Amino acid sequence: MSEAALETLLRRDRVVVGTALAVLIVAAWLYLLHLASAMSDMAMPGMPTMPGMAMPAMHDWSWVEVGALVIMWAVMMVAMMTPAAAPMILMFATIHRRRTAEGRPATPTAIFVLGYLVIWTIYSVVAALAQAGLHAAALLSPAMAAASPLLAGGLLVAAGVFQWTPLKRACLAACRSPLSFLMTGWREGRAGAFVMGLRHGLYCLGCCWALMALLFVAGVMNLLWVATIAVAVLVEKVVPRGDLVGRFAGVALVVAGALLVARAVAG
Repeated sequence: MSEAALETLLRRDRVVVGTALAVLIVAAWLYLLHLASAMSDMAMPGMPTMPGMAMPAMHDWSWVEVGALVIMWAVMMVAMMTPAAAPMILMFATIHRRRTAEGRPATPTAIFVLGYLVIWTIYSVVAALAQAGLHAAALLSPAMAAASPLLAGGLLVAAGVFQWTPLKRACLAACRSPLSFLMTGWREGRAGAFVMGLRHGLYCLGCCWALMALLFVAGVMNLLWVATIAVAVLVEKVVPRGDLVGRFAGVALVVAGALLVARAVAG
């Protein structure tokens, strides 16, 4: 295959993969908008409550409610994390197309994406169980926001401190270097693509789990807060010197959290 023909295929692949990712992201955000609208309607006097959505702070949770929360968190992770993962996914598609042109077996990019999303689905299960526990302990409001300034402040401080840890730096470096990550850890075949997706998901989780926990501060379904965290993650991973932006944001988080805790203690 000529270089010109290969470049044409690469451009086509990027368009196809990019379009598929855009559709996935838009669908996830539309679902979140639907849930947020449903929660707003349920908050009106006389409206019934729904399992897994706005709910009393303390009650016995059913598996149906926990399952609804898992789905909500999983969709939210798709909406928030897929944009930041897009450069890695597009790089995988490009490298794979070049290797296919050399006569190597074809592997769908979707398998790599699936491996990545499996990690965030597992995180969604843990987050949903944590949310159920916090609700049962009356530490979250019916709107899924921290009801305790100490909890909110503690989460902000913890997330801010984590921004400066070696684990954060190592995971962020892997996420910010798609070509290096793929070239040093390339595996052949469908199983290899799935494992690479899992590995990227683990690095991404190691980088962003504390930021995701901040959803409990202002409300898990506060879409402005959700969008703010998603943009912060995207800036960290994609923008030049985004790692420095993340560290400065960590300082701001610690200050904000310390102020909340100080006010709670003083009050």
